[in-house]
Amino acid sequence: MAGRIAGGVARWRGPTFGAVLLVFGAWLVLAVPAVAEDALPPEQAGDGEEVDEDGFEEQEWDRALHRFELAEGVDVVGEEQTAEAGADDTLLDVAKRYAVGYEQIRMANPGVDTWLPGEGAEIRIPSRYILPDAPREGVVINLAEMRLYHYPEDENVVEVFPVSIGRMDWSTPLGRTEVTGKIQDPAWYPPESIRKQAEQRGETMPREVPPGPDNPLGRHAILLDISGYLLHGTNRPWGIGMRATHGCIRLHPRDIDYLYDQLAVGTSVKIVNQPFQAGWSADGLLYLQAFPFFEEDEPKRAERVELAVESVARALGDAVHRVDGGQVRAAADEQDGRIYRVSRTNAVPRWGAEE
Repeated sequence: MAGRIAGGVARWRGPTFGAVLLVFGAWLVLAVPAVAEDALPPEQAGDGEEVDEDGFEEQEWDRALHRFELAEGVDVVGEEQTAEAGADDTLLDVAKRYAVGYEQIRMANPGVDTWLPGEGAEIRIPSRYILPDAPREGVVINLAEMRLYHYPEDENVVEVFPVSIGRMDWSTPLGRTEVTGKIQDPAWYPPESIRKQAEQRGETMPREVPPGPDNPLGRHAILLDISGYLLHGTNRPWGIGMRATHGCIRLHPRDIDYLYDQLAVGTSVKIVNQPFQAGWSADGLLYLQAFPFFEEDEPKRAERVELAVESVARALGDAVHRVDGGQVRAAADEQDGRIYRVSRTNAVPRWGAEE
């Protein structure tokens, strides 16, 4: 079965048994068993953005790379890892193997050449996370770190995926929404705004891109209750983990393929922008993680430090704990995605026993 996403219309191609066609003014909704499709306005019906890197080789998908057990009161999951680059590896190759995004692995390895790290080079894998300050249900997307967190229903786990998000002039909206429909093998109809951009580059863009290897939406699209915005795949996955889309959330094909089956219509989706995330580890110590502010949101240093302190204060709540102000300021200054221990060396762990 295939769907199509057009300017203002989402249509269904496939069996029509049991389908009910509803038309309300300019909106068209096709209700079919297990799939509800929303209409999309023409200016934002999908992305259509291009990524320079073309093509990729399929490899076995290791779900364990994304999946972490949750524990009561614990906000830090995962572990830091290192990997050895092969002779032909780029940082993007290593990122793909370990399920992290482009910006994440680049920040974690500031002295490493992105395109030629060199055989045997030690690559730091940023695979330890502080969970966003949001309800642990459904999907939570933190734009600042370009990650999606999925909390499967009735399971005490979190699954973490790198994503690409809207660039400066096509920002991804914040707020709470939900999944309203899903389309497999969507066709894409480039909106007029994107067609004009192509014309300015001297390129001709077709009015319809059918399902297939040339479709920038990939094989799966998950519709949200924010008109025109989707979670979708891509036909060029090397750009995952960048600020590169026209507002949609783009995932690696293997990740959207998995989430397509996991996310039911009605699943909660919360989109936040949290450059600072503070939380408790399993050993009862407090940590802070800082990501770069978007260029258009960059505050002055004093305000940045204040925001870092506020994040730590929220994590502390009413707990009495010795905090290292120097580490808080260091995280606010560096904004490099690293996880900084902000508990002082003589701090008593929150869970009771002294270090």
